[in-house]
Amino acid sequence: QVQLVESGGGLVQAGGSLRLSCAASGRPFSNYAMGWFRQAPGKEREFVAAISWNGGITYYADSVKGRFTISRDNAKNTVHLQMNILKPEDTAVYYCAARSTRLVPPRGPREYDSWGQGTQVTVSS
Repeated sequence: QVQLVESGGGLVQAGGSLRLSCAASGRPFSNYAMGWFRQAPGKEREFVAAISWNGGITYYADSVKGRFTISRDNAKNTVHLQMNILKPEDTAVYYCAARSTRLVPPRGPREYDSWGQGTQVTVSS
């Protein structure tokens, strides 16, 4: 079982940037596809971005494509989400997730094995 802890959330004005980080422990990190999801109040958890074991495959939700970048550093057991040109509609709790034994990173939340506790991102206008 892998444990995940997100950090880097906070309050930022529209147009600004934040860099989220997810630290993994407990199991070999390089064997996991990783994803970022977000959940706004009253909404279901939605896919944001995902990355394969070696970082060679990435997926993004249309709403964040061109603004967000997912990356990973397996040597440091971390995955990051660089968020640029933030909009108020990006406001949500952001979660990182891990899925073992998958090369292609899934985009559905039910496909992931482990989840972090979430970090709040608030974008003011």
